[in-house]
Formats: sequence, C-alpha cells, structure tokens
Amino acid sequence: MDILLAVKAIIMGLVEGFTEFLPISSTGHLILAGSLLNFTGEKVKVFEIAIQAGAMLAVIWEYRARIARVLSGLSSERRQQKFVINLIVAFLPAALLGLVFASAIKAELFKPVPVAMAFIVGAFVILYAERRHKHLPKAARIETVDDMTVLDALKVGCAQAFALIPGTSRSGATIIGGMLFGLSRKAATEFSFFLAIPTLLSATVYSVYKERALLSMSDLPMFGIGGLAAFVSAFLCVRWLLRYISTHDFTIFAWYRIVFGVIVLVTAHYGLVDWAE
Repeated sequence: MDILLAVKAIIMGLVEGFTEFLPISSTGHLILAGSLLNFTGEKVKVFEIAIQAGAMLAVIWEYRARIARVLSGLSSERRQQKFVINLIVAFLPAALLGLVFASAIKAELFKPVPVAMAFIVGAFVILYAERRHKHLPKAARIETVDDMTVLDALKVGCAQAFALIPGTSRSGATIIGGMLFGLSRKAATEFSFFLAIPTLLSATVYSVYKERALLSMSDLPMFGIGGLAAFVSAFLCVRWLLRYISTHDFTIFAWYRIVFGVIVLVTAHYGLVDWAE
C-alpha cells in the first residue's frame, strides 16, 4: 500500500470516528471527504462501512466494565437479561427495514437534495426536541438505560430506522428520538452508544460478505489503518461527548447540520461534489 492511500485511509477513519456518535451524519461527511480526496468507488463504499467496526470497538472499550457485567450475569441476572433484550428489540426495526429497502433507498435517496433535506429537517427536529426538553415540568421519565422498558427500546429502534435515510444520522435519530420518548439526555446518549454495537457490527459483516468479490488480502492494510484511525477518533469523541452533555445541549449540532445541508446543496448545484458517487 502506498503512502498516499494510507493517508487517505487515515483521514477517512478519522472522519468516521469523529462523526459516528455525534448527531451530524457520518455518512454525509464520509461522502464529502471521499469526494474531496478522490477516494471513491465500490470498494471504498465497503471500506466506509467496514471502518465503522473501529468506531464500534471504541464503544466496547469505553464500556468494557459494563459489557463484562452483562455477559457474566446474562444467564442469571434479570437486569442484564432485560438490557440485552432491549438492545435486540431496538436493533430489529432498522435491520429488517434495511434488508427490505436498502436498494431502493440507495437508488432514490442517495442524491443531493434528499441528503441535504435530511440534514436540515433533522436539525429542526433537534431544535424542537431541545426546546421541548427545556420546558418539561419535571425530570425525564427515564434517567438511566436500566430504567427502559421493552416498549421504550422499540420506540428508540423505530427512531433509528429513520437513519436509513442518508443524511439523517444514526446517533442523532436515536439520541433525539430517545429524548422525545422520555429518556434523559444521558440515557439517550448511552443507549445510542450501546445500540451502535449490534448495528455497526451487523452492517460491517453484511457489507463485507456481500461485496467479498471486490476484496482481496491486499486490501487488509487499508482497512486496518482506517479502522484503527476510526477507533482512536471515536474513543476520543465518545469521551468528549459524555462530558459535553453533562453541561450542554445539542443545539449547536442542529445549526451545524443546517450549514452542512446548505453546503451539500451548493456543492451539488455547482458540481463540486459528486454526491451520487
């Protein structure tokens, strides 16, 4: 692997890691970064999905103690069993809809206007959720992920399904959806992190398996470097976000989405970015 390819893989990994868990759409940023770097094609699309595994591993490392408790108590502790059931229930809506509609979504919605509109509409949803959250007469109904019911998990899972629309943001859909359904900002954010584990893992395995004919052993260094960069940047982002939400809301991300949505429209209109690619 040449140096230039390695640099591109590192940059893409950093973009993935820094944007995956923020409500700003990692997909949109990867498309823009790939176009600016002239790093496109079918194999790159697989690469962009595969390096999500690096971001997922960052969550596993950050919450390794909690995950260890879940695994050790899965056979006997009701609390841990409930937690795993909630993750499965929340994972299923997006997984099932993705299998059925992925091709149609890729063909119809992976275009400049739908992506930009998803950015902008998502921004107004965030602004609405934060305004509503500030005017709640009492504390959130659910303060921790352990307080969630199966119905709460299903609602968050349905919210995550909206992230199948390019530009929506998986983390944004789950966090803001969770807040609208009564979760505290901390609980919604942490559940979004945990839900990323089965979601990103299944997406990575499915994509690599489906497109395995495109790949060879010579691609391993590129995927490895990109995955490592995604791991490091995602770990830093998760740590930062947990501190950030203790004293801030998500309003700044809403305005960022509006600006980014305008950038998508402008770059597409003037042919600066091939968003179809």
